[in-house]
Amino acid sequence: MRIKSVLLAALVTAGIVVPPPPLAPARAETDPAAWVAPLSTRGRYIVDAAGDRFKLKAANWHGASGTWTGSGDVNDPAAHHAGEIAYQTPLGLDRAAIDTIIDGLAELGLNSVRLPFSNAMIHDTRPVPDLPANPELRGLTPLQVYDRVVTRLTARGFAVILNNHTTTSRWCCGLDGNERWNTAQTEQRWQDDWLFMARRYAANKRVVGADLYNEVRRNVFDDPNWGWGNATDWQRASQRVADRIQTEANPGLLLIVEGINWTGLPVDGLPHGRPTLEPARTLSHTLVDSGKLVYAAHFYGYTGPNHSGATGTGETHDPRYRDLSPQELRDVLHRQAFFVSAETGKHYTAPLWISEFGEGRHTTDAASRAWFENFVGYLAETDTDFAYWPAVGFHDGDTGNGWSLLSWDTAGRRVDVLDGTDWRGPAWRRLVSSPSRSGRIPETERWSMLNLDHADFQASRAVRGMADWDPGARKGACPDGQRLSGLSHTGNRGLCTGTLAVPTGYAVVRGESYVDTDWASGYTKVQCPPDHAAVGHSVTGSAFSALLCGRSATPLGRTGRTVWFDRGDNRPPGTPGGDFASGHYKGQCAPGEYVAGVAYTGRIGSNRTPDALLCRA
Repeated sequence: MRIKSVLLAALVTAGIVVPPPPLAPARAETDPAAWVAPLSTRGRYIVDAAGDRFKLKAANWHGASGTWTGSGDVNDPAAHHAGEIAYQTPLGLDRAAIDTIIDGLAELGLNSVRLPFSNAMIHDTRPVPDLPANPELRGLTPLQVYDRVVTRLTARGFAVILNNHTTTSRWCCGLDGNERWNTAQTEQRWQDDWLFMARRYAANKRVVGADLYNEVRRNVFDDPNWGWGNATDWQRASQRVADRIQTEANPGLLLIVEGINWTGLPVDGLPHGRPTLEPARTLSHTLVDSGKLVYAAHFYGYTGPNHSGATGTGETHDPRYRDLSPQELRDVLHRQAFFVSAETGKHYTAPLWISEFGEGRHTTDAASRAWFENFVGYLAETDTDFAYWPAVGFHDGDTGNGWSLLSWDTAGRRVDVLDGTDWRGPAWRRLVSSPSRSGRIPETERWSMLNLDHADFQASRAVRGMADWDPGARKGACPDGQRLSGLSHTGNRGLCTGTLAVPTGYAVVRGESYVDTDWASGYTKVQCPPDHAAVGHSVTGSAFSALLCGRSATPLGRTGRTVWFDRGDNRPPGTPGGDFASGHYKGQCAPGEYVAGVAYTGRIGSNRTPDALLCRA
């Protein structure tokens, strides 16, 4: 046993293995209530492995992502944000023991922690300076300290969300090299680092999520975008790394995608703004393993929908969020982010996590205080998952930065948001104790987009295991268990839905060999064999190429109807699934129907794009 223990300790020190938390950890009375890992999603809710609602009531324990401002001696506290030096470790470990800080988090009513890290921290092999309140951490690297914090948090019952906050270990968020996932490093390195982190904690099921990158924004030269298919396309990059995490590293993790934080130059008269999650309305993410996607957004009173948050250079005359009336604020919040959880039954429907918001303990500005009260009220009203920024800070006689929920001085004395002297305290109590949906969440209909704009989009594990089923074409396949429900006339988009069993086999159809009735006279009809439903399609350029049909384990209906969409939308009432091809005509089968065929014409001017669907019961 001693040899085994020594070997395990060596592997941990080498960064190869991270042990799961103890099976029977010591618990304080205020630790989070019992829950069953891993987490997943059902509609707009996060649920645990038993199917019960798990609302993320979180805070950001920052520091491992870097606190250095980018100028001055990195070892000088004065060169760090608000003088709060963290040594690339979760902040405060020089002032309070790990479990003392976790005690504070539990007393605040939290059940989860967003734990930022930087890519530089992962690779830094230098030991951190001595942390007097935690002598057992002496000689460890920043990543090994991060490991210890993860282990203690999860042993105490907290859910931990890994957050790739920065690339370099600098305080976020300006023109600092951390604007995008690939600004200060290659996209390949970013993906590889995520696979490393996902695998590192795979045995610890209470490490529940991967928050893929923080506050994607413009750098000096160019903007991020959502759907252009190029090197600055955040939708494409987040889709790809999420796919790799699910298929190569740790399929149990929630994949958390934050909206775009800023585009354009903050100059009056020039286009600029904060897209947040608005682009997801017309182009959402489709994961190989459905039920793992969470969308995230950040809101602070000093920023705005078109205001960078700057004062002086970079400041415009656009209103900040704190300048908006309560109704204006509600309208903007819904438009920018809250729609993804409020509007159910859409391809973009997902849990929304406000993974950063906050205000200062010492704030006296009436508008800022009102903003905080109104925002917290809206979080409670909409039953939205949240993570306050930040959890931990420093104080000196109750002076200092003051934004944190918990602060320690050099002697280890604590002040906190619930100590009776903090104006934020009553709002915080209302937030953590507000009525919330709880208990068992029923399964819901899933809707997924297929996007063949730029490349193959095969969201099926089973189909990926097949040979190339249409060489030279761009191919899309629904996630396993879903079937094709709709197509766009132009634009190369598809809509998937359903909770069917994985097909028992597949057929690729390009011609009319299986047509059993003339359901689109004068048009070329591509029809699935009997008892097959369409689960994918392919295109060459903009032209329809082939239909991928999955064989059902049970007989399917043989009677149906033709749904034409060459001259306008033809969709069921209420347009279930949402707009999956904005600006293009769309055809969609009704609930309870399946796509059995696609018709097109080769007439001049038609471009061989889909014109009609055969929908069968």
